[in-house]
Amino acid sequence: MKQRKRIYYNAQQRAVIWDRYQQGDSLHDIAKIFDRMHSSIQGLIARTGGIKPPDKTRAASQLTSQEREEISRGLSSQLSIREIAKQLNRAPSTVSREVNRNGGCTSSRANKADSAAWEYAKRPKRCKLLLNKVLARLVAMKLHRTWSPQQIAGWLMRTYSDKDLHVSHETIYKTLYVQARGALKKELQKHLRSQRVMRRSKHATLKGKGLGKIVDAVNISERPPEVEDRAVPGHWEGDLIAGSGNTYIATLVERHSRYVMLAKVSSNKTVAVIDALIKQSKKLPNELYKTLTWDRGCEMSNHKRFTLATDIQVYFCDPKSPWQRGSNENTNRLLRQYFPKGTDLNVHSQQKLSQVARQLNERPRKTLDYETPAERFNQCVALTS
Repeated sequence: MKQRKRIYYNAQQRAVIWDRYQQGDSLHDIAKIFDRMHSSIQGLIARTGGIKPPDKTRAASQLTSQEREEISRGLSSQLSIREIAKQLNRAPSTVSREVNRNGGCTSSRANKADSAAWEYAKRPKRCKLLLNKVLARLVAMKLHRTWSPQQIAGWLMRTYSDKDLHVSHETIYKTLYVQARGALKKELQKHLRSQRVMRRSKHATLKGKGLGKIVDAVNISERPPEVEDRAVPGHWEGDLIAGSGNTYIATLVERHSRYVMLAKVSSNKTVAVIDALIKQSKKLPNELYKTLTWDRGCEMSNHKRFTLATDIQVYFCDPKSPWQRGSNENTNRLLRQYFPKGTDLNVHSQQKLSQVARQLNERPRKTLDYETPAERFNQCVALTS
Protein backbone atom coordinates (compact mmCIF):
# COMPACT_ATOMS: atom_id res chain seq x y z
CA MET A 1 0.00 0.00 0.00
CA LYS A 2 1.43 3.35 -1.05
CA GLN A 3 1.96 5.73 1.85
CA ARG A 4 0.66 9.25 1.48
CA LYS A 5 3.41 11.83 1.60
CA ARG A 6 3.07 14.25 4.49
CA ILE A 7 2.77 17.88 3.43
CA TYR A 8 4.71 20.53 5.32
CA TYR A 9 4.16 24.29 5.36
CA ASN A 10 6.88 26.75 6.24
CA ALA A 11 6.40 29.57 8.79
CA GLN A 12 5.33 32.10 6.15
CA GLN A 13 2.78 29.72 4.64
CA ARG A 14 1.40 28.85 8.08
CA ALA A 15 0.97 32.55 8.83
CA VAL A 16 -1.07 32.97 5.62
CA ILE A 17 -3.19 29.91 6.43
CA TRP A 18 -4.05 31.13 9.93
CA ASP A 19 -4.76 34.68 8.73
CA ARG A 20 -7.16 33.43 6.06
CA TYR A 21 -8.82 30.97 8.44
CA GLN A 22 -9.39 33.70 11.05
CA GLN A 23 -10.89 35.90 8.33
CA GLY A 24 -13.50 33.19 7.77
CA ASP A 25 -12.19 31.62 4.52
CA SER A 26 -13.11 27.97 3.98
CA LEU A 27 -10.49 25.22 4.05
CA HIS A 28 -11.11 24.64 0.31
CA ASP A 29 -10.45 28.30 -0.52
CA ILE A 30 -7.26 28.35 1.56
CA ALA A 31 -6.01 25.13 -0.05
CA LYS A 32 -6.43 26.64 -3.52
CA ILE A 33 -3.78 29.24 -2.69
CA PHE A 34 -1.19 26.46 -2.39
CA ASP A 35 -2.71 24.20 -5.06
CA ARG A 36 -3.32 21.47 -2.48
CA MET A 37 -6.20 19.49 -1.01
CA HIS A 38 -8.20 20.94 1.86
CA SER A 39 -7.26 17.96 4.04
CA SER A 40 -3.68 19.26 4.31
CA ILE A 41 -5.02 22.55 5.68
CA GLN A 42 -7.43 20.77 8.00
CA GLY A 43 -4.60 18.73 9.50
CA LEU A 44 -2.68 21.89 10.35
CA ILE A 45 -5.72 23.71 11.79
CA ALA A 46 -6.99 20.68 13.72
CA ARG A 47 -3.69 20.19 15.52
CA THR A 48 -4.61 23.03 17.89
CA GLY A 49 -8.40 22.73 17.62
CA GLY A 50 -8.78 25.69 15.25
CA ILE A 51 -7.05 28.06 17.68
CA LYS A 52 -3.98 29.84 16.32
CA PRO A 53 -0.85 28.95 18.30
CA PRO A 54 0.84 31.97 19.91
CA ASP A 55 3.64 33.50 17.83
CA LYS A 56 7.12 32.62 18.99
CA THR A 57 8.92 35.59 20.48
CA ARG A 58 12.50 36.05 21.62
CA ALA A 59 13.66 38.28 24.46
CA ALA A 60 15.64 41.32 23.31
CA SER A 61 18.60 40.21 25.43
CA GLN A 62 18.86 36.85 23.65
CA LEU A 63 21.21 36.16 20.78
CA THR A 64 19.59 36.41 17.34
CA SER A 65 20.04 33.96 14.48
CA GLN A 66 22.22 36.55 12.70
CA GLU A 67 24.47 36.82 15.76
CA ARG A 68 24.79 33.06 15.89
CA GLU A 69 25.84 33.12 12.23
CA GLU A 70 28.54 35.65 13.13
CA ILE A 71 29.72 33.44 15.97
CA SER A 72 29.90 30.46 13.61
CA ARG A 73 31.89 32.47 11.05
CA GLY A 74 34.22 33.76 13.76
CA LEU A 75 34.93 30.25 14.99
CA SER A 76 35.62 29.10 11.42
CA SER A 77 38.10 31.98 11.08
CA GLN A 78 39.69 30.85 14.39
CA LEU A 79 38.91 34.13 16.15
CA SER A 80 38.98 34.13 19.93
CA ILE A 81 35.82 34.30 22.02
CA ARG A 82 36.75 37.86 23.10
CA GLU A 83 37.25 39.01 19.49
CA ILE A 84 33.89 37.59 18.44
CA ALA A 85 32.19 39.17 21.48
CA LYS A 86 33.75 42.55 20.66
CA GLN A 87 32.41 42.40 17.07
CA LEU A 88 28.90 41.60 18.37
CA ASN A 89 29.08 44.14 21.21
CA ARG A 90 28.29 41.31 23.60
CA ALA A 91 29.90 40.14 26.83
CA PRO A 92 32.55 37.43 26.29
CA SER A 93 30.74 35.25 28.85
CA THR A 94 27.56 35.35 26.68
CA VAL A 95 29.44 34.08 23.63
CA SER A 96 31.37 31.53 25.70
CA ARG A 97 28.17 30.01 27.16
CA GLU A 98 26.61 29.88 23.70
CA VAL A 99 29.57 28.02 22.23
CA ASN A 100 29.95 25.57 25.13
CA ARG A 101 26.20 24.87 25.16
CA ASN A 102 26.36 23.74 21.53
CA GLY A 103 29.34 21.43 21.47
CA GLY A 104 32.35 23.72 21.79
CA CYS A 105 34.44 25.59 19.21
CA THR A 106 34.73 22.66 16.82
CA SER A 107 31.07 21.51 16.79
CA SER A 108 28.94 24.66 17.24
CA ARG A 109 26.73 25.41 14.20
CA ALA A 110 24.42 28.42 13.84
CA ASN A 111 21.25 26.67 12.60
CA LYS A 112 21.47 23.88 15.15
CA ALA A 113 22.20 26.34 17.96
CA ASP A 114 19.28 28.58 16.98
CA SER A 115 16.83 25.66 16.92
CA ALA A 116 18.10 24.51 20.30
CA ALA A 117 17.67 28.02 21.71
CA TRP A 118 13.96 27.97 20.81
CA GLU A 119 13.59 24.66 22.66
CA TYR A 120 15.47 25.94 25.72
CA ALA A 121 13.27 29.04 25.79
CA LYS A 122 10.00 27.12 26.02
CA ARG A 123 8.25 27.89 29.28
CA PRO A 124 4.72 26.53 28.82
CA LYS A 125 2.38 28.34 31.18
CA ARG A 126 0.13 25.89 33.00
CA CYS A 127 -3.57 26.30 32.31
CA LYS A 128 -5.62 28.01 35.04
CA LEU A 129 -8.22 25.25 34.97
CA LEU A 130 -5.48 22.67 35.49
CA LEU A 131 -4.14 24.52 38.52
CA ASN A 132 -7.59 25.13 40.05
CA LYS A 133 -9.53 21.86 40.35
CA VAL A 134 -12.55 23.53 42.00
CA LEU A 135 -12.87 25.94 39.08
CA ALA A 136 -12.45 23.10 36.58
CA ARG A 137 -15.28 21.13 38.25
CA LEU A 138 -17.58 24.16 38.17
CA VAL A 139 -16.88 24.71 34.46
CA ALA A 140 -17.37 21.01 33.62
CA MET A 141 -20.64 20.92 35.57
CA LYS A 142 -22.06 23.89 33.64
CA LEU A 143 -20.85 22.48 30.31
CA HIS A 144 -22.77 19.29 31.13
CA ARG A 145 -25.83 21.52 31.52
CA THR A 146 -25.14 22.84 27.98
CA TRP A 147 -24.16 26.33 29.14
CA SER A 148 -21.88 28.16 26.72
CA PRO A 149 -18.35 29.15 27.85
CA GLN A 150 -19.38 32.82 27.78
CA GLN A 151 -22.38 32.13 30.00
CA ILE A 152 -20.19 30.16 32.41
CA ALA A 153 -17.60 32.96 32.58
CA GLY A 154 -20.28 35.57 33.24
CA TRP A 155 -22.02 33.44 35.87
CA LEU A 156 -18.76 32.83 37.72
CA MET A 157 -18.00 36.54 37.81
CA ARG A 158 -21.48 37.35 39.06
CA THR A 159 -21.63 34.52 41.63
CA TYR A 160 -18.13 34.50 43.16
CA SER A 161 -16.14 37.44 44.48
CA ASP A 162 -13.00 35.29 44.64
CA LYS A 163 -11.05 36.05 41.45
CA ASP A 164 -9.46 32.62 41.61
CA LEU A 165 -12.88 31.31 40.56
CA HIS A 166 -13.09 33.65 37.55
CA VAL A 167 -12.04 32.50 34.09
CA SER A 168 -12.52 33.98 30.61
CA HIS A 169 -14.64 32.19 28.02
CA GLU A 170 -11.62 32.12 25.69
CA THR A 171 -9.66 30.13 28.29
CA ILE A 172 -12.51 27.60 28.48
CA TYR A 173 -12.59 27.26 24.69
CA LYS A 174 -8.82 26.87 24.48
CA THR A 175 -8.82 24.26 27.23
CA LEU A 176 -11.50 22.29 25.41
CA TYR A 177 -9.97 22.50 21.94
CA VAL A 178 -6.27 22.33 22.87
CA GLN A 179 -6.30 19.00 24.65
CA ALA A 180 -2.61 19.27 25.54
CA ARG A 181 -3.73 21.56 28.38
CA GLY A 182 -5.24 18.49 30.06
CA ALA A 183 -7.83 20.18 32.30
CA LEU A 184 -11.15 19.42 30.55
CA LYS A 185 -12.07 16.16 28.87
CA LYS A 186 -12.58 16.15 25.12
CA GLU A 187 -16.02 14.57 25.61
CA LEU A 188 -17.27 17.92 26.94
CA GLN A 189 -17.04 19.35 23.40
CA LYS A 190 -20.27 17.54 22.53
CA HIS A 191 -22.08 19.77 25.06
CA LEU A 192 -21.16 22.90 23.10
CA ARG A 193 -23.90 24.25 20.88
CA SER A 194 -21.91 23.81 17.66
CA GLN A 195 -20.39 20.41 18.63
CA ARG A 196 -17.48 21.23 16.33
CA VAL A 197 -14.10 19.57 16.78
CA MET A 198 -12.35 22.82 15.81
CA ARG A 199 -12.92 26.44 16.75
CA ARG A 200 -14.53 28.27 13.85
CA SER A 201 -13.70 31.83 12.90
CA LYS A 202 -16.30 34.34 14.06
CA HIS A 203 -16.08 35.91 10.59
CA ALA A 204 -17.30 32.78 8.81
CA THR A 205 -20.68 33.53 7.26
CA LEU A 206 -23.81 31.47 6.81
CA LYS A 207 -25.90 31.29 3.65
CA GLY A 208 -29.20 33.14 3.62
CA LYS A 209 -32.52 31.46 3.04
CA GLY A 210 -35.34 32.09 0.58
CA LEU A 211 -38.15 34.58 1.26
CA GLY A 212 -41.84 34.31 0.58
CA LYS A 213 -44.23 37.05 -0.52
CA ILE A 214 -46.67 38.41 2.04
CA VAL A 215 -49.81 40.27 1.00
CA ASP A 216 -50.55 43.47 3.00
CA ALA A 217 -47.44 42.99 5.11
CA VAL A 218 -46.79 45.78 7.61
CA ASN A 219 -43.12 46.67 7.33
CA ILE A 220 -40.82 46.69 10.34
CA SER A 221 -40.21 50.41 9.76
CA GLU A 222 -43.78 51.04 11.00
CA ARG A 223 -43.15 49.25 14.28
CA PRO A 224 -43.61 51.49 17.39
CA PRO A 225 -40.39 53.23 18.55
CA GLU A 226 -40.74 51.61 21.99
CA VAL A 227 -39.93 48.24 20.41
CA GLU A 228 -36.47 49.32 19.27
CA ASP A 229 -34.88 50.14 22.63
CA ARG A 230 -36.18 46.92 24.29
CA ALA A 231 -37.13 48.91 27.39
CA VAL A 232 -40.80 47.85 27.25
CA PRO A 233 -41.67 44.12 27.53
CA GLY A 234 -44.25 42.40 25.35
CA HIS A 235 -42.66 42.61 21.90
CA TRP A 236 -41.73 39.26 20.33
CA GLU A 237 -39.74 37.91 17.40
CA GLY A 238 -40.63 34.63 15.70
CA ASP A 239 -39.58 32.12 13.06
CA LEU A 240 -39.65 28.42 12.14
CA ILE A 241 -36.73 26.03 12.40
CA ALA A 242 -36.84 23.14 9.95
CA GLY A 243 -36.01 19.45 10.26
CA SER A 244 -36.05 16.48 7.93
CA GLY A 245 -39.22 15.44 6.11
CA ASN A 246 -40.73 18.94 6.21
CA THR A 247 -40.95 19.03 10.00
CA TYR A 248 -40.89 22.32 11.89
CA ILE A 249 -40.93 24.03 15.28
CA ALA A 250 -42.15 27.59 15.83
CA THR A 251 -39.78 29.69 17.95
CA LEU A 252 -40.68 32.89 19.80
CA VAL A 253 -38.37 35.24 21.71
CA GLU A 254 -39.37 38.24 23.83
CA ARG A 255 -37.09 41.18 22.98
CA HIS A 256 -36.82 42.75 26.45
CA SER A 257 -36.04 39.58 28.45
CA ARG A 258 -34.93 37.15 25.67
CA TYR A 259 -37.52 34.75 27.10
CA VAL A 260 -38.10 31.77 24.76
CA MET A 261 -41.30 29.91 23.89
CA LEU A 262 -41.51 26.93 21.52
CA ALA A 263 -44.62 25.67 19.76
CA LYS A 264 -45.12 22.33 18.04
CA VAL A 265 -46.52 22.75 14.51
CA SER A 266 -47.77 19.98 12.22
CA SER A 267 -46.37 21.65 9.07
CA ASN A 268 -45.21 24.99 7.67
CA LYS A 269 -48.58 25.62 6.09
CA THR A 270 -50.02 28.94 7.16
CA VAL A 271 -53.13 27.35 8.74
CA ALA A 272 -51.06 25.08 11.01
CA VAL A 273 -48.62 27.83 12.00
CA ILE A 274 -51.28 30.45 12.70
CA ASP A 275 -53.30 27.96 14.79
CA ALA A 276 -50.21 27.12 16.87
CA LEU A 277 -49.30 30.79 17.39
CA ILE A 278 -52.84 31.69 18.45
CA LYS A 279 -52.83 28.83 20.99
CA GLN A 280 -49.42 29.91 22.31
CA SER A 281 -50.51 33.53 22.68
CA LYS A 282 -53.33 32.52 25.05
CA LYS A 283 -50.72 31.48 27.65
CA LEU A 284 -49.62 35.08 28.25
CA PRO A 285 -51.25 38.24 29.65
CA ASN A 286 -52.17 40.80 26.99
CA GLU A 287 -49.64 43.24 28.45
CA LEU A 288 -46.81 40.80 27.67
CA TYR A 289 -47.73 40.07 24.04
CA LYS A 290 -48.25 43.25 22.04
CA THR A 291 -46.40 42.77 18.74
CA LEU A 292 -44.75 39.99 16.74
CA THR A 293 -41.92 40.49 14.23
CA TRP A 294 -41.46 37.75 11.62
CA ASP A 295 -39.45 37.26 8.45
CA ARG A 296 -41.13 37.03 5.04
CA GLY A 297 -41.74 33.29 5.08
CA CYS A 298 -45.00 32.22 3.46
CA GLU A 299 -46.09 30.48 6.68
CA MET A 300 -47.31 33.91 7.86
CA SER A 301 -49.27 34.73 4.71
CA ASN A 302 -52.48 34.59 6.79
CA HIS A 303 -51.15 37.01 9.40
CA LYS A 304 -54.42 38.95 9.39
CA ARG A 305 -56.23 35.96 10.96
CA PHE A 306 -53.66 35.88 13.74
CA THR A 307 -54.05 39.61 14.44
CA LEU A 308 -57.85 39.35 14.36
CA ALA A 309 -57.85 36.48 16.86
CA THR A 310 -55.26 37.90 19.26
CA ASP A 311 -55.15 41.67 18.71
CA ILE A 312 -51.38 41.28 18.20
CA GLN A 313 -49.93 43.25 15.30
CA VAL A 314 -47.46 41.40 13.05
CA TYR A 315 -44.53 43.28 11.49
CA PHE A 316 -42.32 41.87 8.74
CA CYS A 317 -38.58 42.30 8.25
CA ASP A 318 -37.09 43.74 5.09
CA PRO A 319 -36.02 41.16 2.47
CA LYS A 320 -32.67 39.51 3.23
CA SER A 321 -32.44 41.22 6.63
CA PRO A 322 -32.47 38.49 9.31
CA TRP A 323 -30.55 40.74 11.71
CA GLN A 324 -33.75 42.75 12.15
CA ARG A 325 -34.92 39.90 14.37
CA GLY A 326 -31.51 39.21 15.84
CA SER A 327 -32.71 37.82 19.18
CA ASN A 328 -34.69 35.13 17.38
CA GLU A 329 -31.86 34.32 14.99
CA ASN A 330 -29.45 33.87 17.90
CA THR A 331 -31.95 31.68 19.75
CA ASN A 332 -32.49 29.49 16.69
CA ARG A 333 -28.75 28.82 16.59
CA LEU A 334 -28.84 27.87 20.28
CA LEU A 335 -31.75 25.52 19.61
CA ARG A 336 -29.76 23.57 17.03
CA GLN A 337 -27.88 22.06 19.94
CA TYR A 338 -31.13 20.32 20.91
CA PHE A 339 -32.67 19.95 17.45
CA PRO A 340 -29.82 19.29 14.96
CA LYS A 341 -30.35 19.98 11.28
CA GLY A 342 -31.51 16.99 9.29
CA THR A 343 -33.39 15.35 12.18
CA ASP A 344 -37.11 14.66 12.44
CA LEU A 345 -38.68 17.37 14.61
CA ASN A 346 -42.07 15.64 14.77
CA VAL A 347 -40.76 13.16 17.34
CA HIS A 348 -40.63 15.92 19.98
CA SER A 349 -43.76 16.49 22.03
CA GLN A 350 -44.90 19.90 23.22
CA GLN A 351 -43.77 18.84 26.70
CA LYS A 352 -40.26 18.21 25.37
CA LEU A 353 -40.24 21.60 23.61
CA SER A 354 -41.28 23.30 26.85
CA GLN A 355 -38.44 21.53 28.71
CA VAL A 356 -35.90 22.78 26.17
CA ALA A 357 -37.31 26.32 26.37
CA ARG A 358 -37.02 26.16 30.15
CA GLN A 359 -33.35 25.17 29.92
CA LEU A 360 -32.63 28.14 27.66
CA ASN A 361 -34.59 30.47 29.91
CA GLU A 362 -32.56 29.38 32.95
CA ARG A 363 -29.20 30.09 31.32
CA PRO A 364 -27.53 33.39 32.26
CA ARG A 365 -27.16 35.77 29.33
CA LYS A 366 -24.37 38.28 28.78
CA THR A 367 -26.78 40.79 27.27
CA LEU A 368 -28.83 40.66 30.50
CA ASP A 369 -25.74 41.22 32.70
CA TYR A 370 -25.82 37.46 33.32
CA GLU A 371 -29.34 37.40 34.67
CA THR A 372 -31.44 34.62 33.19
CA PRO A 373 -34.33 35.32 30.79
CA ALA A 374 -36.64 33.61 33.30
CA GLU A 375 -35.62 36.04 36.06
CA ARG A 376 -36.11 39.06 33.81
CA PHE A 377 -39.43 37.80 32.41
CA ASN A 378 -40.82 36.90 35.84
CA GLN A 379 -40.16 40.48 36.94
CA CYS A 380 -42.34 41.62 34.04
CA VAL A 381 -45.08 39.14 34.97
CA ALA A 382 -45.02 40.38 38.58
CA LEU A 383 -45.56 43.95 37.40
CA THR A 384 -48.67 42.96 35.42
CA SER A 385 -50.33 40.97 38.20
